[in-house]
Amino acid sequence: MADSGSSVAAMKRSCHVPEKTKLHLAMLALQFGYAGFHVVSRAALNMGISKLVFPVYRNIIALLLLLPFAYFLERKDRPAMTGSFLLQFFLLALIGITANQGFYLLGLDNTSPTFASAIQNSVPALTFLMAAALRIEQVRLNRKDGVAKIIGTLSCVAGASVITLYKGPTIFGPAAPTLHQQTPFLVSLGDAKGKNWTLGCIYLIGHCLSWSAWLVLQAPVLKKYPARLSVTSYTCFFGILQFLAIAAIFERDAQAWLIHSGGELFTVFYAGFVASGIAFAVQIWCIDRGGPVFVAVYQPVQTLVVAIMASIALGEQFYLGGIIGAVFIIFGLYLVLWGKSEEKKFAMQQSTAVTASGAAEHGNNRTSGHTKSSSLAQPLLSTPSTENV
Repeated sequence: MADSGSSVAAMKRSCHVPEKTKLHLAMLALQFGYAGFHVVSRAALNMGISKLVFPVYRNIIALLLLLPFAYFLERKDRPAMTGSFLLQFFLLALIGITANQGFYLLGLDNTSPTFASAIQNSVPALTFLMAAALRIEQVRLNRKDGVAKIIGTLSCVAGASVITLYKGPTIFGPAAPTLHQQTPFLVSLGDAKGKNWTLGCIYLIGHCLSWSAWLVLQAPVLKKYPARLSVTSYTCFFGILQFLAIAAIFERDAQAWLIHSGGELFTVFYAGFVASGIAFAVQIWCIDRGGPVFVAVYQPVQTLVVAIMASIALGEQFYLGGIIGAVFIIFGLYLVLWGKSEEKKFAMQQSTAVTASGAAEHGNNRTSGHTKSSSLAQPLLSTPSTENV
């Protein structure tokens, strides 16, 4: 009986998956989910779905998914609603939903999923730059972490500039056309399919700037309104209203609001349910358990997955300029993240040193009346320990 009990316990221990492993698996699944969104969104645009109708349906699905959780899970965390909060949620929606998703679709329509994903790697660096400009983030140039964050930011900006200004020859593709190879510098030049590559990259930079601004401006709002799911639900709601208002002006074709095929229905459902609803919940859990740095480190994985998916599903080609720009951006991303990590370690060491100093000073004050001569020498003495054996 004892043997069977011990064997059952051993089986339970072997079946138990460590939380760190769960975090890595969750982040890999999240990157695959986001990578699929890039490809699915481009497929939706290729099908002819409206760039104004698509985000409306996407955010409606996301809101329907998030609303019950926000209502029931955050009952005690939600402060009373005021006009000031409503205005802040409206502005967050304008930046984080309307401008963010609008610029993304416009940029994706003129470029490709791989480049859209690659340029998104600059978001952490741009967020740091905005936070530093608003004095939310401190930059210490006399320390290696401050220098790393500055160099990383400049590298990300350089990478985004390379992607925008230089397309380059085709490195790999199912069918490599000669037109792309004849015009490597595409400033003010359109794509072979009637798209403007440079304009698309500018739209994507606008998307990244909007995303970064949304992340920075969320922080003070969440301090006053500490209910993340509720804030996101309100943001989705106002985003829907804003897109509806824009669509009422610019989308005059009533047929654009109809879903014409199962493919269009799938793309809308995937964008709202997977890329907005499920991905948001998984990301919150990963940030809570692993921290924002851990989550951001996985961002370049998404670019690689998108490149593979887009090549298989859409026959996308890889260009030299995009590869060079992606290398600069990923290098800059890791420098910024390394700088943030070092800064956090330095802050923890300082906090520990201050705590230890205060404790030592308190102890010295208590024993100074008895052993003044030995109080200085005692901390320097080492007692025998098994650690040194």
